[in-house]
Amino acid sequence: MHTDTERCVRAVQSKDARFDGWFFTAVLTTRIYCRPSCPAVPPKVENMTFLPSAAACQQAGFRACKRCRPDTSPGSPEWNARADAVARAMRLIRDGVVDREGVPGLATRLGYSTRQVERQLNAELGAGPLALARAQRAQTARLLIETSELPMGDVAFAAGFSSIRTFNDTVREVFALAPSELRERAVKASRHKNAPPRIPGTISLRLPFRAPLNPDNLFGHLAATAVPGVEEWRDGAYRRTLRLPYGTGVVALTPQPDHIGCRLALTDLRDLTIAISRCRWMLDLDADPEAVDEQLRSDPLLAPLVDKAPGRRVPRTVDAAEFAVRAVLGQQVSTAAARTHAARLVTAYGEPVEDPLGGLTHLFPSPQALAGLDPESLAMPRSRRTTFITLVSALADGSLPLGIDSDWEAARAQLSALPGFGPWTTEVIAMRALGDPDAFLPSDLGVRRAAQGLGLPSTPSALTARAAGWRPWRAYAVQYLWATDAHPINHLPA
Repeated sequence: MHTDTERCVRAVQSKDARFDGWFFTAVLTTRIYCRPSCPAVPPKVENMTFLPSAAACQQAGFRACKRCRPDTSPGSPEWNARADAVARAMRLIRDGVVDREGVPGLATRLGYSTRQVERQLNAELGAGPLALARAQRAQTARLLIETSELPMGDVAFAAGFSSIRTFNDTVREVFALAPSELRERAVKASRHKNAPPRIPGTISLRLPFRAPLNPDNLFGHLAATAVPGVEEWRDGAYRRTLRLPYGTGVVALTPQPDHIGCRLALTDLRDLTIAISRCRWMLDLDADPEAVDEQLRSDPLLAPLVDKAPGRRVPRTVDAAEFAVRAVLGQQVSTAAARTHAARLVTAYGEPVEDPLGGLTHLFPSPQALAGLDPESLAMPRSRRTTFITLVSALADGSLPLGIDSDWEAARAQLSALPGFGPWTTEVIAMRALGDPDAFLPSDLGVRRAAQGLGLPSTPSALTARAAGWRPWRAYAVQYLWATDAHPINHLPA
């Protein structure tokens, strides 16, 4: 979008927050870059240039605006709505792969050479993988500086910097303030706003999103399907345990009118960026609801559902392998029965964690832990035991890689080849674990009932044909169809 100068200028002059994260405004006279909705007086048109990423702005010598804080914008919705190499690369960079495995590791996961990856990212984002990862480290450093009392050396290490000097230089270059000055400003601001006291050992922050956001089905689904010990709804927040590259964590996510409150407790602060990225992914916070709802409103039978409660998101997961296992446990049984099956596995094979603030006790079992269980211990039909064991074995040995970087169609083909994997299981994994915005469940009972009630075709083949006009957002259409039912997944818990 950043190449459409006229459209970008209109967005900046109208301070349109819908475009935050789509592009950044770099001001040639001040050498500052802003989000489109910056509250400052817009610069003259001849002094604006538009860049596709914060990393491109920083690489070109611009520093972040202190008023609008463009580094905290929602991410571009393109990276979650596309399946090409650039989108997959961006999802992996957000998940910290470059910091952990370097650019060669990123390239290996994508199946390209490092040169190809760098060329594609530079062409579309104006910055290579190292610059994009550096921009992400700068944002992590800012979060830790402003929301914790950690010594600056610990902040630098946790944010992924190789030295204190690099940390200091990067913070000054990006934010035009020394780390100590950033912390001082944050302390003063919290006193002025009467911010709640910090809880030792936790980091509190706000997760931005593009409005509108309807939290009912999003948090309702997560709460209604919560596995005891791993997830819970407590004091108006969805809480769960996290398995992360360097350690474990517990997150509490609270819906607010203009943001999602996020409180994280991590055993290793190097996981901060990754934990935030996975929470944003789970809550689908980088979606573009205006584009989704506009497309779905074009169907006169769907339009009333969209108008009644716009901004529905697709509830996803923080762990694709975990969700695949839970999808098999949920085949042809009720939500309550699926939770019971999962809770038994958690008790028997989950890794214990400490949660002094709530009732969370375990991480969900890893595929490696589940691969060695006795099939006879599973209280389910023999055919489903075979499906379960085959799935966890493939996940454990790496022959079935599922994650944010998965090629959606290749993953579907692999899943469909497993015994007991029909269209419903494959598509629900594509929707909620892999993040395909066009995944569709025409055979789902709730979808068929809703379709029949609206006067839509209710047979899978006819409904699929009718749903062609909803593409590429059929996964969101499913959320609107499900919402016609009184099931607890569609209601924000009391």
